Amino acid sequence: MTLEEFRKDILQGIPDELPAPKPWDPSVNHAPKRKKILTTEEKKLAVKNALRYFPPKHHAVLAEEFYKELEEYGRIYMYRFRPDYKIYARSIHDFPHKSVQAASIMLMLSNNLDYAVAQHPHELITYGGNGAVFQNWAQYRLTMKYLAEMTDEQTLVLYSGHPMGLFPSHPDAPRVVVTNGMMIPNYSSKDDWERYNALGVTQYGQMTAGSFMYIGPQGIVHGTTITVMNAGRKQMKPGETDLRGKIFVSSGLGGMSGAQPKAAVVAGMVGVIAEINPKAVEVRHGQKWVDEVYTSLDELIPRIRQASASKEAVSLAYQGNIVDLWERLVEEDIHVDLGSDQTSLHNPFAGGYYPVGLSFEESNRMMAEQPELFKEKVYESLRRHVKAINALTAKGMYFFDYGNAFLLESSRAGADILKPNGDFRYPSYVQDIMGPMFFDYGFGPFRWVCTSSDPKDLEVTDSIALEVLEEIAKTAPTEIMGQLQDNIHWIREAGRNNLVVGSQARILYADAEGRIKIAAAFNKAIREGRISAPVVLGRDHHDVSGTDSPYRETSNIYDGSRFTADMAIQNVIGDAFRGATWVSIHNGGGVGWGEVINGGFGMTLDGSDAADRRLHMMLHWDVNNGIARRSWARNSGAMFAIKREMERTPLLKVTLPNIADDSLIDQVVKG
Repeated sequence: MTLEEFRKDILQGIPDELPAPKPWDPSVNHAPKRKKILTTEEKKLAVKNALRYFPPKHHAVLAEEFYKELEEYGRIYMYRFRPDYKIYARSIHDFPHKSVQAASIMLMLSNNLDYAVAQHPHELITYGGNGAVFQNWAQYRLTMKYLAEMTDEQTLVLYSGHPMGLFPSHPDAPRVVVTNGMMIPNYSSKDDWERYNALGVTQYGQMTAGSFMYIGPQGIVHGTTITVMNAGRKQMKPGETDLRGKIFVSSGLGGMSGAQPKAAVVAGMVGVIAEINPKAVEVRHGQKWVDEVYTSLDELIPRIRQASASKEAVSLAYQGNIVDLWERLVEEDIHVDLGSDQTSLHNPFAGGYYPVGLSFEESNRMMAEQPELFKEKVYESLRRHVKAINALTAKGMYFFDYGNAFLLESSRAGADILKPNGDFRYPSYVQDIMGPMFFDYGFGPFRWVCTSSDPKDLEVTDSIALEVLEEIAKTAPTEIMGQLQDNIHWIREAGRNNLVVGSQARILYADAEGRIKIAAAFNKAIREGRISAPVVLGRDHHDVSGTDSPYRETSNIYDGSRFTADMAIQNVIGDAFRGATWVSIHNGGGVGWGEVINGGFGMTLDGSDAADRRLHMMLHWDVNNGIARRSWARNSGAMFAIKREMERTPLLKVTLPNIADDSLIDQVVKG
């Protein structure tokens, strides 16, 4: 398809004449069939809802077709309307547009659906088994048309993937406002998601899928590297200076979990990752994110011993069930230093977790046709899963929950995962590592995308970021020197570690000072022509202040407020009126539907004075909102960070906590 044809296809939106039906492509990784949950009347409603996008002249054909999709797949994806052109992060100049900001959003959402990036591209799912960009292809087509037509005097409103329309606004307003899965609280169970998603009225946007900010596994590899490095440092013996020879075992090679093998190698360790989906293994091996693949434990076990003994930095994938691997490690009495899990246990019964004893194909059939039996198998598997982990931690392994609801779902399965007082046996990685060492000090996953899609521009941004961080480190306090040095090492090595999958993007953990100074330097470089096209800024919602998640991002909040969601809501509102190009707020993400509220943003830098003004205002708020909340929770690192920020920013006045004496409280409140 020529560039002109591509632009014409976008501008037509939903075709007036029906395109030919699309054949099923078995070479693509497809979403599992969803369980049948709708009543007959609800099925009628689902079909009626889907037909709203099309004129009545097509209803006879499409009603039958959509009903068949609903019956066969559990959802109406509208496969017929999948475009013929390849979807990927083209140069921003290739997209038809009247607004540069809108064009940057087209690039970002296209990257989320790139075959090299998306987990189930034909079902518009980027990662996590159900993290969707849109619910169906009509929504994609209509959204792209609106973005191509809109000006900087309009805002596009998206309701869980549905483009409600373009509304008049102004240049400093967001170009797009995204909400995903915002349910009335009493309707946020897993079955509620199944039902209302099948009806076509809501979707699970994960964290960065439905907000157009996913950048492939690189987006999590840096945070995973930091986590693994600092978890490994906890296991270092006196005299050890690095992590060579240490073994890290986990599971998952999907959109997010695919970062684990690369992170293990960057940290200098032996990474052993189990994955049951052959296509996921093939993708990560083909992208060189996994060094070696094994289908036999008899071959894998001696290779693990050899790699550890020779202190290799290597990643080994086991194409099989993680429980079989854990149990074999116990049987072989192999000392594992670090253990975790990144199965999608936020979505345990619809493709997020595959129970031991069933093949991949058997599981996919059972979850759709025998959902109650499948749930029993999942819980039985989790009990075995935890038993094996407990046996290895008793011998010295450090195990941490990676925020995928492993601890929570294992407790629901009746696994031996709780202490006598009801707390979990194992910490969330945020409790032990990311919270006190990074989030409390304002460090989080700042990211950027070069909209030229030119690797040369990415090289320039890497150099600029490194230069800024090295300058900041010259006068930084000791409390944040370790974080800065780890990130300086990361950005210096980023180019040679082949981290790019999809868009020309980079991630870097930085605080407000780092983010603002790096962004300002980018904007200047664009203005001067050293960077050839705009740069999009963003972050994972997994950050200092974007997400309220009691079992992950805010698990180190101990004042009782970790079950509240004020911070995420305030974050998005504040970003919106301080100049974000787009904002998003989601129910669900990482730990599951009903378990978290998370917010995100995107900001397009075009070299203008307006972009410079916006980046200073918005990035300052986006970080310090969370530090202030963490400070009020009496987190010592956050109290230090917010006091330091108030000294630098005279207009910032934050309410600080007074610290009560525990012995006084004990005297007053006697048990």
